Amino acid sequence: MSNTLHDIVDTAVAAGTFKTLVAAVTAADLGATLKGEGPFTVFAPNDDAFAKLPAGTVEELVKPENKTKLTAILTYHVMAGKVMAADIAGKKLEPATVNGQALHVDATTGVTVNGATVVAADIDCTNGVIHVIDAVLMPTE
Repeated sequence: MSNTLHDIVDTAVAAGTFKTLVAAVTAADLGATLKGEGPFTVFAPNDDAFAKLPAGTVEELVKPENKTKLTAILTYHVMAGKVMAADIAGKKLEPATVNGQALHVDATTGVTVNGATVVAADIDCTNGVIHVIDAVLMPTE
Protein backbone atom coordinates (compact mmCIF):
# COMPACT_ATOMS: atom_id res chain seq x y z
CA MET A 1 0.00 0.00 0.00
CA SER A 2 1.30 3.44 -0.91
CA ASN A 3 2.03 5.77 1.96
CA THR A 4 1.35 8.85 -0.15
CA LEU A 5 -2.33 8.77 0.85
CA HIS A 6 -3.53 11.41 3.29
CA ASP A 7 -6.70 11.82 5.31
CA ILE A 8 -9.67 13.66 3.83
CA VAL A 9 -8.75 17.08 5.25
CA ASP A 10 -5.07 16.95 4.25
CA THR A 11 -6.03 15.69 0.78
CA ALA A 12 -8.46 18.60 0.33
CA VAL A 13 -5.85 21.11 1.54
CA ALA A 14 -3.19 19.68 -0.78
CA ALA A 15 -5.51 19.81 -3.80
CA GLY A 16 -5.71 23.60 -3.52
CA THR A 17 -9.20 23.75 -5.07
CA PHE A 18 -11.12 23.38 -1.81
CA LYS A 19 -9.99 26.51 0.06
CA THR A 20 -13.57 27.56 0.86
CA LEU A 21 -14.56 24.06 1.98
CA VAL A 22 -11.50 23.75 4.21
CA ALA A 23 -12.21 27.18 5.74
CA ALA A 24 -15.83 26.15 6.37
CA VAL A 25 -14.79 22.82 7.92
CA THR A 26 -12.41 24.73 10.18
CA ALA A 27 -15.11 27.27 11.17
CA ALA A 28 -17.49 24.42 12.04
CA ASP A 29 -14.80 22.56 14.05
CA LEU A 30 -15.24 19.47 11.86
CA GLY A 31 -11.56 19.09 10.99
CA ALA A 32 -10.86 16.58 13.76
CA THR A 33 -13.89 14.53 12.74
CA LEU A 34 -12.85 14.40 9.08
CA LYS A 35 -9.29 13.53 10.11
CA GLY A 36 -10.75 10.70 12.23
CA GLU A 37 -10.84 7.01 11.51
CA GLY A 38 -13.93 7.01 9.29
CA PRO A 39 -14.32 5.73 6.73
CA PHE A 40 -16.25 8.59 5.18
CA THR A 41 -17.52 9.39 1.71
CA VAL A 42 -17.38 13.14 1.14
CA PHE A 43 -19.10 14.95 -1.70
CA ALA A 44 -16.76 17.94 -1.74
CA PRO A 45 -17.87 21.16 -3.41
CA ASN A 46 -14.87 22.81 -5.04
CA ASP A 47 -14.18 26.54 -4.79
CA ASP A 48 -16.11 27.14 -8.04
CA ALA A 49 -19.17 25.48 -6.46
CA PHE A 50 -19.02 27.83 -3.45
CA ALA A 51 -18.56 30.78 -5.83
CA LYS A 52 -21.99 29.97 -7.36
CA LEU A 53 -23.73 30.72 -4.05
CA PRO A 54 -25.35 34.14 -3.66
CA ALA A 55 -22.83 36.87 -2.73
CA GLY A 56 -22.08 36.94 0.99
CA THR A 57 -23.45 33.45 1.72
CA VAL A 58 -20.13 31.89 2.67
CA GLU A 59 -19.05 34.93 4.71
CA GLU A 60 -22.35 34.74 6.61
CA LEU A 61 -22.14 30.97 7.22
CA VAL A 62 -18.63 31.03 8.68
CA LYS A 63 -19.63 33.54 11.40
CA PRO A 64 -19.59 31.93 14.88
CA GLU A 65 -23.33 32.55 15.40
CA ASN A 66 -24.11 30.44 12.30
CA LYS A 67 -21.98 27.44 13.30
CA THR A 68 -25.02 25.16 13.76
CA LYS A 69 -26.33 25.91 10.26
CA LEU A 70 -22.84 25.58 8.74
CA THR A 71 -22.34 22.23 10.48
CA ALA A 72 -25.71 21.00 9.15
CA ILE A 73 -24.72 21.97 5.59
CA LEU A 74 -21.25 20.41 5.79
CA THR A 75 -22.43 17.15 7.36
CA TYR A 76 -25.01 16.92 4.56
CA HIS A 77 -22.02 16.34 2.23
CA VAL A 78 -20.70 13.38 4.26
CA MET A 79 -21.79 9.73 4.40
CA ALA A 80 -20.48 7.07 6.75
CA GLY A 81 -18.59 4.35 4.91
CA LYS A 82 -16.43 4.40 1.80
CA VAL A 83 -18.46 4.35 -1.41
CA MET A 84 -16.54 4.27 -4.67
CA ALA A 85 -18.10 5.18 -8.02
CA ALA A 86 -18.03 1.54 -9.17
CA ASP A 87 -20.10 0.56 -6.11
CA ILE A 88 -23.08 2.60 -7.30
CA ALA A 89 -22.70 2.60 -11.10
CA GLY A 90 -26.05 2.23 -12.81
CA LYS A 91 -28.04 2.75 -9.61
CA LYS A 92 -30.30 5.37 -8.05
CA LEU A 93 -29.90 5.59 -4.29
CA GLU A 94 -31.02 7.70 -1.35
CA PRO A 95 -28.25 7.20 1.22
CA ALA A 96 -28.38 8.90 4.61
CA THR A 97 -25.82 11.57 5.37
CA VAL A 98 -24.06 12.20 8.67
CA ASN A 99 -26.60 14.96 9.37
CA GLY A 100 -29.45 12.43 9.07
CA GLN A 101 -31.03 13.63 5.82
CA ALA A 102 -30.91 11.54 2.66
CA LEU A 103 -29.21 12.47 -0.59
CA HIS A 104 -30.63 11.65 -4.02
CA VAL A 105 -27.80 9.95 -5.91
CA ASP A 106 -28.29 9.05 -9.57
CA ALA A 107 -25.46 7.03 -11.09
CA THR A 108 -27.31 5.88 -14.20
CA THR A 109 -25.55 8.34 -16.55
CA GLY A 110 -22.51 9.81 -14.86
CA VAL A 111 -23.24 10.64 -11.23
CA THR A 112 -25.35 13.42 -9.79
CA VAL A 113 -26.04 14.14 -6.13
CA ASN A 114 -29.17 16.22 -5.56
CA GLY A 115 -28.63 17.56 -9.08
CA ALA A 116 -24.95 18.48 -8.52
CA THR A 117 -22.60 16.74 -10.95
CA VAL A 118 -19.68 14.68 -9.71
CA VAL A 119 -16.80 16.21 -11.68
CA ALA A 120 -14.04 14.02 -10.19
CA ALA A 121 -14.63 10.70 -8.45
CA ASP A 122 -12.73 8.25 -6.28
CA ILE A 123 -10.05 10.48 -4.75
CA ASP A 124 -8.73 7.89 -2.34
CA CYS A 125 -7.84 8.92 1.22
CA THR A 126 -6.61 7.00 4.26
CA ASN A 127 -9.99 7.43 5.97
CA GLY A 128 -12.39 7.40 3.04
CA VAL A 129 -12.95 8.88 -0.38
CA ILE A 130 -13.69 12.29 -1.90
CA HIS A 131 -15.97 12.86 -4.87
CA VAL A 132 -15.78 16.44 -6.18
CA ILE A 133 -19.12 18.10 -6.97
CA ASP A 134 -19.92 21.30 -8.86
CA ALA A 135 -22.53 22.71 -6.44
CA VAL A 136 -23.02 23.10 -2.70
CA LEU A 137 -25.75 20.82 -1.35
CA MET A 138 -28.28 22.48 0.94
CA PRO A 139 -30.23 20.37 3.45
CA THR A 140 -33.86 21.15 4.11
CA GLU A 141 -34.25 23.18 7.25
